[in-house]
Amino acid sequence: MSDVTQQPIRFLLSDMDGTLLLPDHSLSQRTIEAVGALREAGVLFSLATGRPPKAMLQQIQALGVDLPTAAFNGGTIVNPDGSLLVAHYLPATAALTALALFTDQPDIEVWVFSGGDWLLKDPYGPMVPREQHGLGYPPVAVESFEPCLAHIDKIVAASNNTELLIELEARLLAKVEGQAQVSRSQPVYLDVTAMQANKGAALATLAEFLGVSLEHTAAMGDGGNDPAMFHRAGLSIAMGQAEEAVKCQADLVTGANTEDGAAQAIERYILSSV
Repeated sequence: MSDVTQQPIRFLLSDMDGTLLLPDHSLSQRTIEAVGALREAGVLFSLATGRPPKAMLQQIQALGVDLPTAAFNGGTIVNPDGSLLVAHYLPATAALTALALFTDQPDIEVWVFSGGDWLLKDPYGPMVPREQHGLGYPPVAVESFEPCLAHIDKIVAASNNTELLIELEARLLAKVEGQAQVSRSQPVYLDVTAMQANKGAALATLAEFLGVSLEHTAAMGDGGNDPAMFHRAGLSIAMGQAEEAVKCQADLVTGANTEDGAAQAIERYILSSV
């Protein structure tokens, strides 16, 4: 953490899973009320997540979000009416490199997100029920990912073997440097997206769209894909349960998501600056 000089915050961009959402993917009433208080105070609010756009709809409605939102770690920015503001696809060469590395690895399930669908080869993998519960819709089983290579939003290596994911993250970064973003959005998910698909770029794009200078923005998150926006925001807040490598890159650390840490941060650090 660094020393913080508090600036009035006009726009807060927040991660979803592990930040706003409880472990069962629900929103607490305190979090809903805290986001409502932001709106009443005139502070703009939106979401940045590794999720696909249609897996954000329930939370967008519950929180009353009426601004563009960033999906796929910023690879896709969607207007409130569902139209695309920004879309960045993973280069086919980087996609093939990632798929080749992940295929046949022990304990690894490979998922591809393309054209609004969640594609996989094994619909009975042990990680599938968790993801289906979180997304709110089922996967589509395919024999090959080749037909969608030109329009891949995200590739995910999913596993409860977190040490293996850390190893694969380092190996893949060396292979696709300058071609793709590679980060663990959660300890059990390793995401591969387009180079331009990162939450820092999404924050800058949304801030410019909204007419807010970056020094008057705040970012809040818990995963390895969140420091990209921490480094661009005027104020950055990490969740209490985040890994130390994430927390040390934030200005402030709030409570865990199981303790309404997002609401705590909004009340203590954002609303107090208005």
